[in-house]
Amino acid sequence: MIGKSANLEAALCPVCGGTGWASTEGKGVRPCPCKLTGRTDLLLKQARIPRRYENCGLQNFELLCPSLQRAMMTTRKFIEDFPDVNVGLLYLGRCGVGKTHLAVAALREIMGKKGVSGLFYDFRDLLKEIQDSYNPNTHSSELKVLAPVIEAEILVLDELGANKPTEWVQETISHIITKRYNDRRITIFTSNYLDMSAESAYDETLSDRVGVRLRSRLHEMCRQILMEGDDYREIIKERRGGRFR
Repeated sequence: MIGKSANLEAALCPVCGGTGWASTEGKGVRPCPCKLTGRTDLLLKQARIPRRYENCGLQNFELLCPSLQRAMMTTRKFIEDFPDVNVGLLYLGRCGVGKTHLAVAALREIMGKKGVSGLFYDFRDLLKEIQDSYNPNTHSSELKVLAPVIEAEILVLDELGANKPTEWVQETISHIITKRYNDRRITIFTSNYLDMSAESAYDETLSDRVGVRLRSRLHEMCRQILMEGDDYREIIKERRGGRFR
């Protein structure tokens, strides 16, 4: 029994003694790192981050120009302050400038350091899942898809505005964003569509794609980060001798 007890004591975390909570002077208790490690693994598995982006982090985001340096600084400050933040982030820029990389990096950092649940969805994939689940006789299947999107403590919605702005698309995304806004849940968006078509590779603006009312709501609930520069993927690919992943 003595040997077993000694082994148990040796296995206990030296910080929390196996309780899962660590005391912080003047601030009470916080989740112990040993507790966060196991929880982070579970959260990452549930976050739906695509394999292509699963290794995206702050440490491997290359600061190729001043615009990306500013985006990185804003992202780091956002992560540091979370959950004491009032607004999310809206990354805007042309294809390939690293918007999704930074959005996923922020999601991973917050789940890992703050122990909160997060979710990643490509805008097009989310709409398709909702459409595929639709049952004309009941909304239960549709709500099953929407519930985790609405309730996630932090959500990354990638490629906002990628689908044609039909009435159904606008109603669906408006419902999701308005519900999260009202519940004070933080959302990170990325979009290739800017506010001025002359600045974009497209003829349409973000307002054209999601509607003026929803664009106004995004101004309220997000800090806008404009990311400029050449195609991030192509530059990194060249630096790695064509072995880009």
